[in-house]
Amino acid sequence: MKRQDLIPPSPSGDDYAKAHDANADEAIFAADEPFRLFEAWFAEAKASEPNDPNAMALATADADGLPDVRMVLLKGVDPNGFVFFTNTESDKGRQLLANPRAALLFHWKSLRRQVRVRGPVEPVSAAEADAYFDSRARDSQIGAWASEQSRPMEGRFALEKRIAEYGLKFGLGKVARPPQWSGYRVKPLQMEFWRDRPFRLHDRLQFRRDSVAAQWDRARLFP
Repeated sequence: MKRQDLIPPSPSGDDYAKAHDANADEAIFAADEPFRLFEAWFAEAKASEPNDPNAMALATADADGLPDVRMVLLKGVDPNGFVFFTNTESDKGRQLLANPRAALLFHWKSLRRQVRVRGPVEPVSAAEADAYFDSRARDSQIGAWASEQSRPMEGRFALEKRIAEYGLKFGLGKVARPPQWSGYRVKPLQMEFWRDRPFRLHDRLQFRRDSVAAQWDRARLFP
């Protein structure tokens, strides 16, 4: 197979016109607040993405600065930040304890758009973690107790055995939130909105601020 056979062709101007509203291009750059623009794009993604429009790449780094990245699900967003939940004793939890900063990437292929987010991270409150845990399916709640996330496992049977043990422990009663299961909020200092354009001449709009209490500065960027 030739190398060029592996590379899809760039979208043409006609392809772009079919997939995008030209008026919406300029509407992007009229935005003066990034969370409202994110909410608008996210609403479109929920209508167009075939699976998990709330999927996002989460990048963290350990105490030595070595980066790590994985896909997680966005479970809440407001002007305070972007929220996800996990086992705090997982790799990502230990990395955030050592280095409480992160980056996020949303990529919506159906829209040919992406959003990048960078900023400090803080734990959510116990009340927030409890409320979200209570909303989860019971099997997921049991799984949160059974999985020693990121730790070595002898085989699938070891996990299934722990699931059975915790299922018996809780019976038909309420499943409490495990103490090592909680959430994090990424509080952006930078958000960038990217939109595909023909010939790699993409639209980019960046919002930056010096602290989470500061006003946003905005700038268009060269592609």
